Amino acid sequence: MNVVAVIPARGGSKSIPFKNIYKINGKPLIEYTIETALKSKKIDKVIVSTDNSNIIKVCSKYKSIMIIRRPEEISQDESSTESCLIHVLHILKKDYKKNPKIILTLEPTSPFRKLETINNTIDFLKNEEIDSVVALKESKECFGYIKNNIFEHFIKNQPRRRQDRKPIYVESSTIYGTLTNTLLKTKSVLGKNPKPIIVDHYESIDINEQIDLIIAESLAKFLKI
Repeated sequence: MNVVAVIPARGGSKSIPFKNIYKINGKPLIEYTIETALKSKKIDKVIVSTDNSNIIKVCSKYKSIMIIRRPEEISQDESSTESCLIHVLHILKKDYKKNPKIILTLEPTSPFRKLETINNTIDFLKNEEIDSVVALKESKECFGYIKNNIFEHFIKNQPRRRQDRKPIYVESSTIYGTLTNTLLKTKSVLGKNPKPIIVDHYESIDINEQIDLIIAESLAKFLKI
């Protein structure tokens, strides 16, 4: 068990109740991530970490995945994803005598990640100079802040035409890849040398609000998945 993919799926969600099993184009949201992860021959075990019986019931039809019940104390709104990952590693070591080298974080709220992105992330982590991988999406938007009721750009003197701007990059929740030693040492999915992997707008979709569900539904039909 050298590479594990963890799908963190809490039952609680304030914005969309039971978001992780909400049906998108007739399929529970979490199933998109499970099915893509299972296609990767580079992943040794796909693991769902959840505190919720309804999510367990949905995922149980996939006989080859492992489901780990997440304790209530790390299933709160303020609980970090890292606490879930570390709990999974603890269970693997304690109950199965397994110590994977690489752990992937696959959020179920990003249903359109590509198999290629998963495999490339794993391949990057075989480079001794890389201790983590982070997905990024490109943006040419003009970001800024409001100070004293005045809007100021983060980047000064940006060209007004979008096509003339240099791209900046935004962290996406599509995928994180981390060496387990790095995760256990830093308590973060990002180490000292995170390798960027650029994903397209489909892959970077992160479902958090009702409007995201509408967009995802349309995309699932368009992509025929």
